[in-house]
Amino acid sequence: MAQESHEMMQRNGQLMEQQTSTRSCRKVRMWKCLSIWFTLATLLLTDMFGASVPSAAAAGKSKTSDKVVYLSFDDGPGKHTSEVLNILRDEHVPATFYVLGEHAERMPGMIKRIVSEGHAIGNHTYNHEYNELYRNFETFWQQIKRTEDIINNIVGSRPALVRAPGGTYGHFDHTYFDLLKKGGYAVMDWNVDSGDSKRRNVPASDIVARATDVPAGMSSAVVLMHDGGAHAETVKALPDIIQYYKQQGYRFEVMQASDKPVQFQVKPAVKYKVRQSPSASWIAKHVNANAAQWIVAKPLKIELGYMTVELKPDEYRFKDQTIMVPLRSYMNQLEGSISWDQTSGTATTWWKDRIVQINPAMGTLTSKRLHDQDGLTVQAVMESREGTIWVSAGDLIEQLGAKQYTVQSKDSEWVITVEPPWTSMEHGHFYSII
Repeated sequence: MAQESHEMMQRNGQLMEQQTSTRSCRKVRMWKCLSIWFTLATLLLTDMFGASVPSAAAAGKSKTSDKVVYLSFDDGPGKHTSEVLNILRDEHVPATFYVLGEHAERMPGMIKRIVSEGHAIGNHTYNHEYNELYRNFETFWQQIKRTEDIINNIVGSRPALVRAPGGTYGHFDHTYFDLLKKGGYAVMDWNVDSGDSKRRNVPASDIVARATDVPAGMSSAVVLMHDGGAHAETVKALPDIIQYYKQQGYRFEVMQASDKPVQFQVKPAVKYKVRQSPSASWIAKHVNANAAQWIVAKPLKIELGYMTVELKPDEYRFKDQTIMVPLRSYMNQLEGSISWDQTSGTATTWWKDRIVQINPAMGTLTSKRLHDQDGLTVQAVMESREGTIWVSAGDLIEQLGAKQYTVQSKDSEWVITVEPPWTSMEHGHFYSII
């Protein structure tokens, strides 16, 4: 596998964080990306247990830490993937694995384990061959789709996360970025390079030093590492890397298509100068048609332990792949209360011991318990349409402290399964791992 050295792009500040409203659902342990119906899950837990049940990965924003680290592993699955998963399991932290289709074909059991243990799967193309992938966009697209089909056949879902082999810098032009986004994918680079692929046998001490070298003022670290190929030293370094971020107060999360992407800037003169852009007919047939797979109307099933909530296609909608639902009708279905304050232009909902205030003009959600003086306010995706407030749960779920869950886009339905952070149930009470 070609070495991936990106010191130049980091040293010269070639990073660009661009805001996107792209949200996508896929079968991974995710920490944001549902809609307000997930209020049911979180608030029922609150009602049953009297307090929020924290997860090992501390999902969502919190008052104690705004620093987030995303551990990511490229080029697998490989001979070291099992060792990496064992460490992550023991440390109770999640990660994102950008897998190669040719490796996934050979190790389907490892793909299943990655997903079953709460990690995210991303698409790293089929064979990692630069001369094929960056010759033209159509070839890159074919490899993405081939790998996507392989993953779907193994775990029953299609990843919307994409990471370009070698990173996008010097490889992607605007056509690659634009058409992948249009097709429903979220391209993710990184902002912390462990350097484990800089050369062969990079010592663990060097990997730790580089993987913990977070640029000053950056609160969100996307760490690049590798679990494919000869990366035994990465395995040795991983526990120390995890301990560093824990000691520095970071929370660990999986990456998802709804996140604000970390992407390198387009290099003015890319290496692959002679490229033929796809025709309009090709784009319509492949890219436009592909986008529809993320938003096709189908029922939504939410599974929460022994509970199941089913939603019809017309009871929610997509906005740039973010699931949006009308606030009032959903609160009514949940038998909650809602009021509108004309003076302040805010809506307030009550459910059990929770109060959530929605401010469409400011785009904020504020949540607190009935007897709390102060609430926690976050920016949220929402809009008012013809007198109806539509809310995305991606931000709301953080506000309400929602826990781990998996999302599957099946042919006939969306299936969301809440994974509680408790280990047993006795007499109607759940007991937390934490």
